[in-house]
Amino acid sequence: MVALSDRTSASRSQTRLTIQTAEIAPETTVIRSLDWDRDRFDIEFALQNGTTYNSFLIRGEKIALVDTSHEKFRELYLDTLTGLIDPADIDYLIISHTEPDHSGLVKDVLALNPNIIVVAAKVAIQFLEGFVHQPFERQMVKSGDRLDLGNGHGLEFVTAPNLHWPDTIFTFDHGTQVLYTCDAFGMHFCDDHTYDEDLDLIEEEFRYYYDCLMGPNARSVLSALKRMESLPEITTIATGHGPLLRHNLQDLVGRYREWSQAQAKAVTTVGVFYVGDYGYSDRLAQAIANGITKTGVAVEMMDLRTSDPQEVRELVELVSGLVIGMPPQSGDFAANASAALGTILAATNSKQSVGLFEAGGGNDESVYPMRNRFQETGLTEAFAPIQIKEPPTNATYQLCDEAGIDLGQWLTRDRTVKQMKALDGELDKALGRLSGGLYIITAQKGDISSAMLASWVSQASFEPLGITIAVAKDRAIESFMHLGDRFVLNVLEEDNYQALMRHFLKRFAPGADRFADIKTYPATNGSPILADALAYIECEVVSRMDCTDHWIVYSTIHTGRVSKADALTAVHHRKVGNHY
Repeated sequence: MVALSDRTSASRSQTRLTIQTAEIAPETTVIRSLDWDRDRFDIEFALQNGTTYNSFLIRGEKIALVDTSHEKFRELYLDTLTGLIDPADIDYLIISHTEPDHSGLVKDVLALNPNIIVVAAKVAIQFLEGFVHQPFERQMVKSGDRLDLGNGHGLEFVTAPNLHWPDTIFTFDHGTQVLYTCDAFGMHFCDDHTYDEDLDLIEEEFRYYYDCLMGPNARSVLSALKRMESLPEITTIATGHGPLLRHNLQDLVGRYREWSQAQAKAVTTVGVFYVGDYGYSDRLAQAIANGITKTGVAVEMMDLRTSDPQEVRELVELVSGLVIGMPPQSGDFAANASAALGTILAATNSKQSVGLFEAGGGNDESVYPMRNRFQETGLTEAFAPIQIKEPPTNATYQLCDEAGIDLGQWLTRDRTVKQMKALDGELDKALGRLSGGLYIITAQKGDISSAMLASWVSQASFEPLGITIAVAKDRAIESFMHLGDRFVLNVLEEDNYQALMRHFLKRFAPGADRFADIKTYPATNGSPILADALAYIECEVVSRMDCTDHWIVYSTIHTGRVSKADALTAVHHRKVGNHY
């Protein structure tokens, strides 16, 4: 890598914003906008390593700019771009998709060069017309279309809708064998390394990003991978977020295939309908979808702005559950979204489950008439309507995540019971003889908190002191148990644990306060300590191991204390080993 520049800025809140440029291939420059201190991105909670927004400049006989950056980088990005090239010399602006973190400076680039030709999918062009509010030259492309820049830079386009917006395209440069994929194969990870040379450092973030943004669109991922097979050898995947993939490209693409195939094989599917770029519809929909996928249920997301009636009908007839974000009553896409709602209602059946949420755009259709109409058709309400009266907070997104988990667990209840009966009788009894202590895991992150009764806990190391905890993937607290997260392990006392166990075993409604009527005080890491616990241990997550239906979470210990020196830990004895 040859670094060309490194520009720095800080906002009033001292957030670090820097720009890094590097040559990644002949006549090809990446412009990396490094957002070091961003601690949240859409539905993902407490990002540990910030994020990047990547843009690319390809110089042939003609010049193309692939994507721009987030508007917070306006001054830094435009200074860097004009330092690399006269914007008047740029012939094409390729829009991978119109999400604002990648297209936030399109209007600024057009102001510098009104004659630039915007190259994008048809849907993206439509979205841009409502975004830039000015005439611009355009060239619509689809899979197989090509654009020759000269000097060997022959670009081929690959449609990749729903990764993770409906207008996404990939761009492959036959001259350099670089594939530009925007969100796909990316991760929210910010450091000085342009590439993925340290796999151990990034694989947790790579998986987390997939689970949040790509997993709910697994079938679309597989479709994009199939289209990629028609391309020649790909040597670099130039992502829109995080490091570019070169050193571990085949491995990481293979993981996308493996994870998506597992999701696509799910026997149960939920359709999530939303109106992208309206209020917070796409973010809330993604949060609910993320919760659903934790239960092993597949998700198909559909943007009502661009939905075809036949596609809507086919999806509704396929799924076991529906999640719908209420569309606007007026505006550019209101008519299409309203017609799509009518199609959804006509295609539903009484065996399905449904959940509704407001988009928070200030012009939403009322959720209650729609709720009544679904109830009249006999659908089961999976969670109470989620109403947005103000901009979403972390608590709002956690509520959505938990609502998705509730929906997925409801749809898989029969399968869960069947699995509980599946083990061989003697093996089942033998496995049940593995006993463990009783603990309550408590965690606090900003304005959101969670808790879980646990028994699969074990000390795992002496130096440093460490423990492992098995956390089911469909537990609400799973969102609080990622790399760098902190929590408290509360040890329950023998003969004095029943009240706490009953409280934390009960089913909480999405967003409910797990600590209502429970005495707590804060740990040094901010998480609640249960006043009636025998002991507590403050922990920090260091790594996680995927064990199919559980995560094995390894954490180091910072401090701890025992309240009663002579008391013993409560022990959980099971009769069978195929459920808790």
